[in-house]
Amino acid sequence: MTARAVTILGAGAMGSALATPLADAGWAVNLWGTWLDDHLLAACRRGEPHPRTGVPLAGSTTLFDSPDLDDALAGADLAVLAVASAGVAEVTRRAARGLAKVRAVLLTSKGFAPDADGRIRLLPDAMRDTAAEQGVTLPPVIAVGGPCKANEVAARRPTGAVFAARDKALAEEIAKNFATPAYRAEPLDDVSGVEVCAPMKNVYAIALGVCDGLAARGGEPFHDLKAATFAAAVRELVLFAELVGGGLRTAIGLAGAGDLEVTGNSGRNKIYGVRIGAGESAAAAYAAMQAEERTVEGVPAAGLAAKLVDQRAPQLWSELPLFRAIRDILAGHDDPGARITDAVLPRV
Repeated sequence: MTARAVTILGAGAMGSALATPLADAGWAVNLWGTWLDDHLLAACRRGEPHPRTGVPLAGSTTLFDSPDLDDALAGADLAVLAVASAGVAEVTRRAARGLAKVRAVLLTSKGFAPDADGRIRLLPDAMRDTAAEQGVTLPPVIAVGGPCKANEVAARRPTGAVFAARDKALAEEIAKNFATPAYRAEPLDDVSGVEVCAPMKNVYAIALGVCDGLAARGGEPFHDLKAATFAAAVRELVLFAELVGGGLRTAIGLAGAGDLEVTGNSGRNKIYGVRIGAGESAAAAYAAMQAEERTVEGVPAAGLAAKLVDQRAPQLWSELPLFRAIRDILAGHDDPGARITDAVLPRV
């Protein structure tokens, strides 16, 4: 790979964080902010730590405001799409012609996307469909997953990511060229497995958070329940991976179990679950976090994942007791702890 310019689309937590390893690896980094990122770019321009990570932006990063999308993509060899899942289609639409000129697009967003007929798609498929509507064929889309907390990536703490592409050789090449002593990626060819594990670990992290909320409420640990919940979540991640044509190794590796572990220990989905376990209703906890501008992507992902099961394999519902329990909790079940307990403890 001869060119060394990369454009990151999305100046939120993960987009800004990835500027650090990319700059450390010798890339010229452009960071473009969406129409929702003006205040984040303003803080960075003032030399303040990024508001979402608490870590200063990599100093060599060139910043671009929302109207300057074409300039941000000009001359880039690679692009990274790092926006919330709800914004993937719109950013792809606006950037389609510029993205068509890069060698590959790395996708860090986590979620599902229904098409016009309500069929649930994985995000790379949604991106390709959106670009096709603009008369554009996208280059390869590389799914980025694994246990990557944005503040730790930005602070150069050791991080193991996953890069998945249909062409594994391409994933291997880009992983090698992005690698630093602290940030390294495992190349895979299981795009679908990585893409379904990414949103589903957010869903299951809510249940792990509920276990911690029970501990906060009662003053005693629920470590055994949380461990049983983790094991049940991994089993169900395997089923979701297989549902979309992914593999077991992906679900029990960095993209599945690894990402679930870190998300269940920290992050917005876990915090949302803690609030529920501590006594807030699911609706009140969600509204409070939205008011704090803290996106809980596991909530919409749970609804879309349920439609995915209905559409592709409704017979699978009997094998997803924890997912069913989470759906009940999000709908307002009055005893979240008991509902999770019933779902994850062995039957007698």
